[in-house]
Amino acid sequence: QVQLVESGGGLVQAGGSLRLSCVASGRTFGAYVMGWFRQAPGKERDFVSRISWSSSSTYYADSVKGRFTISRDNAANTVYLQMNSLKPEDTAVYYCAVGPPGYSSSYYYTSSNYQSWGQGTRVTVSS
Repeated sequence: QVQLVESGGGLVQAGGSLRLSCVASGRTFGAYVMGWFRQAPGKERDFVSRISWSSSSTYYADSVKGRFTISRDNAANTVYLQMNSLKPEDTAVYYCAVGPPGYSSSYYYTSSNYQSWGQGTRVTVSS
């Protein structure tokens, strides 16, 4: 089992930036797909981005494409989400998650396909 701890959330004005971090411990970090999801109050947990174990493949939700960048440092067991040009609609609790490698792209858009989750970090974007 992999344990995940997110950090980096906070309050920011629209147009600002935040960098989220997710540190993993436990089993080998480098073998997993890492994903970021977010959940706004009263809404479902939605896919934001994911990255392959080698960082060769990255995917983004249309709503964040061009503004968010996912990256990972396997030596540091850490995945990052750089969020630029933030909008009020980006307000949510952001979660990182571990997914098994080797599935089709569509597999990773579904939160239930991920094996471990962090506790989340809250991002609030004011207008």
